[in-house]
Amino acid sequence: MLFSLKDKVAVVTGAGSGIGRAIATTFGEQGATVCIVDLQNQTAEETARQMTGQKASVWTCDVTDQSAMKKVMGDIVQAHGRIDILVNSAGIAHIGRLETTEEKDFERLFNVNVKGTYNAMKCALPYMKEQRKGVILNLASVAATTGISDRFAYSMTKGAVVSMTLSVAKDYVQEGIRCNCVSPGRVHTPFVDGFLKANYPGRESEMFEKLSKTQPIGRMAKPVEIANLALYLCSDEASFITGCDYPIDGGFLKLNS
Repeated sequence: MLFSLKDKVAVVTGAGSGIGRAIATTFGEQGATVCIVDLQNQTAEETARQMTGQKASVWTCDVTDQSAMKKVMGDIVQAHGRIDILVNSAGIAHIGRLETTEEKDFERLFNVNVKGTYNAMKCALPYMKEQRKGVILNLASVAATTGISDRFAYSMTKGAVVSMTLSVAKDYVQEGIRCNCVSPGRVHTPFVDGFLKANYPGRESEMFEKLSKTQPIGRMAKPVEIANLALYLCSDEASFITGCDYPIDGGFLKLNS
């Protein structure tokens, strides 16, 4: 079976909802033992319930806390013997330009999106080095490489994710570790629904359609579409791919003018 993850142990941060949940369930369908890592135990448990019949376990952790992340990675290895795949999907968004981004907003975005990704990679890396094999996939964004209005801090963090991805890929390619990232355009997740409800009450459908049309393909992505690309990049079929950032954006970067 192509893209089989049988006998692979996959750690997915931010797997309690949205893209992370879709990646966790997709990996589980392909036979992986999936470790669902999330700050919110309730949403992580819901992901696990959706994976009935698959091999899934829940690990509650704040990705901004390196000591907590180190313990979780060690506990996962103790429970499963190895870490083959790490997907860094934990992340938060922020709406605002430079002058409307407060220091606390900037630091919060940095701590989750940048430091959280750094922590997970740093704590999983020793086990992958010992195995002489491993795959890391980071979730970046089209905001990393193009200007998007009112996304100052968010864009900063995703640019850092791309840079970290390339650095790790370069430094550890000789140790059998691959590192890539994907850069989605707009994806229909609970964050989008919450944003529209909070900012455009009574106009949710209208604004959803407007945001959807910013992708030349005419709609937002479904989380499972991001998960399918993640599956390929983390599978053995992608064994010749490292140090790449893959846009998955409905033509947003190349076709908008």
